[in-house]
Amino acid sequence: MNLPIRPRRLRSSQARRNLASEHHLSPKNLMAPIFVHEKIATRVEIESMPGVYQYPLSDLNEQVDEAIDVGLSAVMLFAVPSHRDALGSEATNPEGILTKAVKAAKQRAEDRVVIVADLCLDEFTDHGHCGVLDQSGEVDNDATLQRYQEMALTLAEAGADFLGTSGMMDGQVQAVRSALDSRGFTDVGILAYAAKYASAFYHPFREAVDSQLLGNRLTYQQDWRNRKEAAREVSLDVAEGADIVMIKPALSYLDVISDASRAVNIPVAAYVVSGEYAMVEFAASQGLVDRRNAIMELLTSVRRAGATIICTYWAVEWARVLGESGDE
Repeated sequence: MNLPIRPRRLRSSQARRNLASEHHLSPKNLMAPIFVHEKIATRVEIESMPGVYQYPLSDLNEQVDEAIDVGLSAVMLFAVPSHRDALGSEATNPEGILTKAVKAAKQRAEDRVVIVADLCLDEFTDHGHCGVLDQSGEVDNDATLQRYQEMALTLAEAGADFLGTSGMMDGQVQAVRSALDSRGFTDVGILAYAAKYASAFYHPFREAVDSQLLGNRLTYQQDWRNRKEAAREVSLDVAEGADIVMIKPALSYLDVISDASRAVNIPVAAYVVSGEYAMVEFAASQGLVDRRNAIMELLTSVRRAGATIICTYWAVEWARVLGESGDE
């Protein structure tokens, strides 16, 4: 056959496929979540997330060292406190578990890996919501912003490089940026969860942080039917001073990641969430998918959509895989 154009020529060997590949994953694209638990003495595997653990504070240095050794760009710290109340008071306790974790991680890492602290109240409230409730049981946006400002200053003083504003309150980036700048923390960055959807894929995470949610988060997290709304949220966060914008979850929102990457001139991050992780792990455990190929395909799809930073529970493992394969 006289076919002058044969796209298969570029796919005929692994070397040719590598030559023509449009997107590459690197350890520097990956960020690892770390759960630090106040009440445990040894690591505890999270049942719904096989291979993921809660760690005592005493194990944190080892986790930070591992992230540095495999070449990750960042770690994100989440806390599991021993005390919870309506206001999430432990979130602003200078001797609280998250504050201690940030101090320890920053002291260990210095500037070798970026320390991101989750800035939200859901891990610290007894009702499991991301903010302060009013008398009717609804999340009070502006009262919550005041708590976020207090939390931001506590975490900045502890040494956080970035704060992950994940509560989806209106004006949260502006409020946090204002608080930080007013106290001289102009170099502390904001990784804004700009489009965080009210997803069904978060349940294993709630086990990871021992959170019991009363009700739902439909009034502040985004409706998963909406795409234009995400564009609005992203543009607002950029205008309010975000340094990085995050889309969460990742797999069901590749279109939103792509939109954001085209629309903004700052880095776009995506969070491959606990339910997405669990789906692959459980499917692989039943022999339904090839685990290695499924993870690589999944992470590459997020990168291809436009995310330059991927927060994933596979971060450490996959940084090693990428290092061994030379796929950078």
